[in-house]
Amino acid sequence: MPCYSESDRVNSLRGAQKNADILFRAVETNGLIRPGVTEGQLNEEIYKLAEQMYGITKYWHKRIVRAGENTLLPYDENPPDLTVSDDDILFVDLGPVFEEWEADFGRTFVLGSDPMKLKLRDDIQKAFVEGKEYFERHPDITAAELYGHAQKLAEKYGWEYGGPIAGHLLGQFPHEKIPGDKVTLYVHPKNSNRMRNPDADGNPRHWILEIHFVDRARKIGGFYEQLLTVD
Repeated sequence: MPCYSESDRVNSLRGAQKNADILFRAVETNGLIRPGVTEGQLNEEIYKLAEQMYGITKYWHKRIVRAGENTLLPYDENPPDLTVSDDDILFVDLGPVFEEWEADFGRTFVLGSDPMKLKLRDDIQKAFVEGKEYFERHPDITAAELYGHAQKLAEKYGWEYGGPIAGHLLGQFPHEKIPGDKVTLYVHPKNSNRMRNPDADGNPRHWILEIHFVDRARKIGGFYEQLLTVD
């Protein structure tokens, strides 16, 4: 694997995220988010759009489209395929690889004008900003502390935190992993490691922050995800 300077790593990750953002905006402007399409169909349409725009065929994690009550479920679940309805809420979570650099991008979309769904969509974006600010103010923060803060943000906005983690590492494909370990390199409530600890090669680690708020009574959830350590 080639050796890159830290500025090259940051610029490459920033560029991958920018491309992902452009892709998600194209998903909206091309009218792919619509009633009557199944999650699976929408997933395939987004895949084809990404291939047309960027030639992307490689994703470092499974592509996720969740609508309705499926938005309550965390990443590891594989629920039945739902059809997007009028006034629905859904989220898309993609991990495209641009050349050899990973992106991880998640956004929530609302069809119609349901005030609670719109509030949820807006609250998760605000919470991401607050979570990033909290990380920046605490140079010795551990992953468990950041997860705890994500839970507090959910409570602040009147929701429940829906995921078992609140982020993970990201980098040059494939990023650093420990086989069978779902704690050490994740923003996990049992990970007491300092997030700014360097990797085995002495390089700064780069993290994703993900915000997943849910309302189990209303059977809705929202998801927002992007880079934590790169602006």
